[in-house]
Amino acid sequence: MYDIKWIRENADIFDRGRARRGLEPLSTQLLAFDDSRRAAIGELQKAQERRNAASKEIGAAMKAGDSAKAEALKAEVATIKENWPALEEAERYAIAELDNALAAIPNSPLDEVPDGADENDNIEVARWGEPRAFDFTPREHFEIGEGLGLMDFETAAKISGARFVVNKGGLARLERALAQFMLDLHTNEHGYMEVSPPLLVRDDAMFGTAQLPKFREDQFSVTAGRQIGSGQSGPTAEALMPTADYWLIPTAEVPLTNLVRESILDEAQLPMRMTAGTYCFRAEAGAAGKDTRGMIRQHQFYKVELVSITTPEQSLEEHERMTGCAEKVLQLLELPYRKVVLCTGDMGFASQKTYDLEVWLPGQGRYREISSCSVCGDFQARRMNARYRPADGKPRFVHTLNGSGVAVGRAMVAVLENYQQADGSVDVPRVLRPYMGGLTRIPS
Repeated sequence: MYDIKWIRENADIFDRGRARRGLEPLSTQLLAFDDSRRAAIGELQKAQERRNAASKEIGAAMKAGDSAKAEALKAEVATIKENWPALEEAERYAIAELDNALAAIPNSPLDEVPDGADENDNIEVARWGEPRAFDFTPREHFEIGEGLGLMDFETAAKISGARFVVNKGGLARLERALAQFMLDLHTNEHGYMEVSPPLLVRDDAMFGTAQLPKFREDQFSVTAGRQIGSGQSGPTAEALMPTADYWLIPTAEVPLTNLVRESILDEAQLPMRMTAGTYCFRAEAGAAGKDTRGMIRQHQFYKVELVSITTPEQSLEEHERMTGCAEKVLQLLELPYRKVVLCTGDMGFASQKTYDLEVWLPGQGRYREISSCSVCGDFQARRMNARYRPADGKPRFVHTLNGSGVAVGRAMVAVLENYQQADGSVDVPRVLRPYMGGLTRIPS
């Protein structure tokens, strides 16, 4: 979230950042909102000062025996009191109008991020591993899973609807093994602290990491036994965010990053590195017709998340480090992948710069995203009021980073497709065998 004072002082830079994302200039409108806010606050303060002064003047007039003046002053105070609710409402409206506008503005890309309109303009920066040469036509993961009798979409649909799956036996164990392997790697070798966070969060937490208000339709809300309305839009104090009793987390980024909300950390605590393996929930409202078969895009999925809290000076180096930690997962699983830097038109709302790791899926014959690692600067920290105290003692906003380390469901998809055998069985990657009780192959 932006500081309106910074926009006022850097309007040209702000609008250039929007232009790189393909968005219209907005500084003039925002500064007009801010002028209205300032004017409304000024009117309320002026009325307050006049009311206080008039109250004192009433006492002086009465002491001097000037009853006519005292009555006139009393009438003036009564008029101020009568107009007070309207002045307060005008102030609330002006503040909410600006807050709503600021909350809907995406982060500006770093200068090094390539310009572009969509995923076709992303730039590949590295590639690891060679896709396996098959002596049979490779199948897609859902064909393999259903052939094993261990991946059941039909029963899941009866229970929960579309975009759910029931994994059984060796596949259920494989999913668990992948998650445990990733958590062990990130905690034991990469120095992340494992956290077991809540899966239900409140409005403020979702606002802090920028899932709200813009991406409400992509989220699942929990009603706690009562109906929750769809929310109203518009510049009122109540409309800043749609509210729910709780929201199911779309990623562990939400609770992990919010662990530092409304706090001032010691600089010695940074960088703070955290990881969590959690179920995640997404409505996939904008994904109609995409990946309707299989596990690529589901309402519920398991993911190991990485979050770092750093100083501004550390954040870009930490971004490279975090991406390397995610890459190590794929390298140890011996899964071919490529690393791309997202262009301005494809990067996320809160991101300044994002690397995507795309794993090779032989059943589809293409690379698919399995991890996104983003540096957000102080964009989320301002929404959460998360700060640290440097050596000079003046609190500054922290920088936040998040990345998938990696998506467990998609990792299982990649393992099934890359390790499939002609007879329908699936070899178990060597690094996972200790987590599978020494099992080397999931038999057909």
